[in-house]
Amino acid sequence: MTPNTTPPGLARFNALEEHTAHAALHEVCASTAWVRRLLAGRPYATPDELYRTGDAATAGLTAGDLAEAMSGHPPIGRPRPGDPASAREQRGMAGASEELKAEMLELNLAYQEKFGHVFLICATGRTGEQMRDAVKERIGNAPEQEREIVRAELGKINRIRLARLVDDD
Repeated sequence: MTPNTTPPGLARFNALEEHTAHAALHEVCASTAWVRRLLAGRPYATPDELYRTGDAATAGLTAGDLAEAMSGHPPIGRPRPGDPASAREQRGMAGASEELKAEMLELNLAYQEKFGHVFLICATGRTGEQMRDAVKERIGNAPEQEREIVRAELGKINRIRLARLVDDD
């Protein structure tokens, strides 16, 4: 690839019709504000430019935008049927014992009761035990602290999903 050549996956994304690109970005992040910001930045010259725009958009989400983004994420241990992204990302829970799955359900409910939204963590590469330990640790956080942790976790998830979106394979 020559220095001024856009990678094929990114070129495909840049060339998508607006509504198709909107739908693809909405699969990455359910926040309308985030999607609009990334659409406004097209075309992207490099994947890093796309990722930086995604990071900036995530950092700029209001509390309402963040809530909208989180609404697109199912609880850990219960990926949405027919949603390959959440099933792939939560693979660490797939082989978990029934005891661990039940414990995660209970912890998810307690977390949601306290914070008003699902427990969000970048689950890619994490075991069920690591996710359980994270929710146990984070449930004691103050709401403001937890909101910023959620924002950081959302940013990690968005980057992984954006990379998959523009992957050349």
